[in-house]
Amino acid sequence: MIVVEDLHKYFGGFRAVDGASMEIATGSITGLIGPNGAGKTTLFNVIAGVLEPTSGRVTMDGEGITGLPPHTLFGKGLLRTFQIAHEFHSMTVRENLMMVPGGQSGESLVSAWFRRGAVAGEERAIAEKAEEVLEFLTIDHLADEKAGNLSGGQKKLLELGRTMMVDAKIVFLDEVGAGVNRTLLNTIGDAIQRLNKERGYTFCMIEHDMDFIGRLCDPVICMAEGKVLAKGTIAEIKANEQVIEAYLGTGLKNKVVA
Repeated sequence: MIVVEDLHKYFGGFRAVDGASMEIATGSITGLIGPNGAGKTTLFNVIAGVLEPTSGRVTMDGEGITGLPPHTLFGKGLLRTFQIAHEFHSMTVRENLMMVPGGQSGESLVSAWFRRGAVAGEERAIAEKAEEVLEFLTIDHLADEKAGNLSGGQKKLLELGRTMMVDAKIVFLDEVGAGVNRTLLNTIGDAIQRLNKERGYTFCMIEHDMDFIGRLCDPVICMAEGKVLAKGTIAEIKANEQVIEAYLGTGLKNKVVA
């Protein structure tokens, strides 16, 4: 689905991404690992249109998407979540979900005045979709809770739920496990697997929790110093000498080889 070819992103003299090439297969859950400063999040930001690349090319289903803005990629089904959840904290969980679909008739003043029946019908359909998402993620008991009051793990579930409110093809997850307790992390993992198997979502995730990566991801890609070092199963990655060396430099050997 996604092909990244010789991608570079420089910030002055710093080469955050330095000739990275990778592929994300349709229907896969691909893991992206690497020590801090490896360029993982910058790579995500370039693919998702948050940053313009210095050079290189990104394609989605064979179509060039290099440098397209996030809202255009959103319309093509490419979505990205963030390590720190970006919820509307003063709105309820349900309202956060209902905000997602674009082009809603109620956003037009003319429609709000003269097409009230159509607007109401559309809102009912969106509300029903939101209820389905809440039940799927087992957070329906939080529907009327202010999103700002949620725990870190619950906010990650809400971010995942927002991707379900549109026809997502591929979702880039940035450290979905960061700051999440093990019980909620298992719930998030179950939801990702169900979305992948039952609804055909493709995922690519940055994650430092190797147990979580090992449970969900095949293949796993390792980056270091802006480049792709290796790609393979979690067992192959853990046994790869280049990967171990990259992590040794940050004191994280046990996270790779445990």
